[in-house]
Amino acid sequence: MEMVRVKKNYQITLPKSLRKFLRLAVGDFLELEIKDETLVIRPVKLVHPGQEYFFTKEWQEKEAEADRDLAQGKVAGPFDNAEDSLKALKTTKV
Repeated sequence: MEMVRVKKNYQITLPKSLRKFLRLAVGDFLELEIKDETLVIRPVKLVHPGQEYFFTKEWQEKEAEADRDLAQGKVAGPFDNAEDSLKALKTTKV
């Protein structure tokens, strides 16, 4: 169990172990609630429902893979027309 002191202006500092465990960063939001005389602090991620997929582990892994491929020059194109791009799709080895 971690213990913190209430400071001036009623501020507290969350211990590093808790920040790391909850993956908190400066600017993140926390939800506060009283439950049975206990203060419950819960992290809240503000993400538009239509963009939730982008923050999944799988999507982020593929984004990182794409970034590596771009950095290594593993790209085709640019193309002058759709015909050339389709031809590249059919002939490029993965």
